Amino acid sequence: MSVAPQFPNRLRDIPLVIWVILIACSLPELVLEGASAGFWGSPRWRGLAYSWAGFWPGLLHSWQPNYPDQGWVMFLSYGFVHEGFAHLLGNMLVLVWLGLPVVSRVGAGRFLMIYVLSMIGGGLGYALLSTGLTPMVGASGALFGLAGAWVAWEYVDRFTAGEMLWPVLRIVAVLAGLNLLSWWATSGNLAWQTHLGGFIAGWITALLADPRPRTA
Repeated sequence: MSVAPQFPNRLRDIPLVIWVILIACSLPELVLEGASAGFWGSPRWRGLAYSWAGFWPGLLHSWQPNYPDQGWVMFLSYGFVHEGFAHLLGNMLVLVWLGLPVVSRVGAGRFLMIYVLSMIGGGLGYALLSTGLTPMVGASGALFGLAGAWVAWEYVDRFTAGEMLWPVLRIVAVLAGLNLLSWWATSGNLAWQTHLGGFIAGWITALLADPRPRTA
């Protein structure tokens, strides 16, 4: 069966590939936090970071990009900037929690493939389903992809072993419920489209990366 998500007992138990993502996501936020606090640069840096790295639906239509191919680059760049330290911390904790079982199952290379394709899938979900022009940032598309990967394997493993599928359906229901609650709590300011796109992309990519059931 799939390894259940859990936090490691020691920092050295966190795989290198997860450390790389943690650092890649944390450094931009640390720079922006320092700029906002007046330690360096300018408070304007956060707005510039969103302008250059955020996911802007308008760039898929008639908006003028800041640099060539921004409309394509943003399908990845949005996942490395966050709305603040609390947003970053929450996402990075989820990365460690969900990342460990995925790396354990398929290794660093295929984990990275699932992560990146889920991030792109999250961008596609936002591009296709969002009706506004609000920018989107954060790693949650990729993180929901990791959730989709784990749920996909759990479903295949349980189905092959003839076990009950209710625990898998319960996880999906909990994720949907959390999204609905967060959407309500933020007055609709939640990129659920990104979460859905990432989850679907992660599910599909996981079954391509490791379609074989593990019942032992």
